[in-house]
Amino acid sequence: MQRVRDRIASAVVRANRRSEEITLVAVSKTHPPEMVRAALTAGLTDFGENRVQEAEDKIPQVGRGQARWHLIGHLQSNKARRAVELFEVIHSLDSAALARRLDRFCRELDRKELPVLIQVDLAQEATKSGATEAQLLEIVEVIRGASALRLTGLMVLPPFFEDAEKVRPFFSRLRELRDDLRSKGAFGESQGELSMGMTHDFEIAIEEGATMLRIGTAIFGERK
Repeated sequence: MQRVRDRIASAVVRANRRSEEITLVAVSKTHPPEMVRAALTAGLTDFGENRVQEAEDKIPQVGRGQARWHLIGHLQSNKARRAVELFEVIHSLDSAALARRLDRFCRELDRKELPVLIQVDLAQEATKSGATEAQLLEIVEVIRGASALRLTGLMVLPPFFEDAEKVRPFFSRLRELRDDLRSKGAFGESQGELSMGMTHDFEIAIEEGATMLRIGTAIFGERK
């Protein structure tokens, strides 16, 4: 854990940024509750889960209010209601239809606010989800008209490259899209989060403006 913090601190210095700008989301998917509790003891507060079904079992065991839970994996429409109940933040909003569905469930469950990020599919990989750049403005407008959804930023899951430097254009493009939306007032008073960067490429993400890092392997070890 300390090694991860040291790497983040070094990257922040190189990028002439401040550590306070970065939220570390520990990706706890497939790891048992006891490992999450150990990470809490080590000072981590934000955890990312990929699947609603896994989170349903894990979150009650760790403690609903003990951590800030992020949904970072693809959200199926039939799991949307449960996601509203379980997660503080959803990173993987990828369609106008899903935005409407989430907002409806927020109203039904009397949830006043749900922070969301739009996942953007910049690589057009068949195995990954996300909105296209052309769909972004429609989703933003739906969120703008929603009663409970609050758009806080954008997320990207780029292709995996052995040479991590090759992901830089994807991070740079997401920042450009965020800056354009920010100029249109899409994020209200906030600057707009950039959820990007994982174990093998988070230093580059920091250099390109990441504000949320999704790191699993470097914290918890290889998944079994």
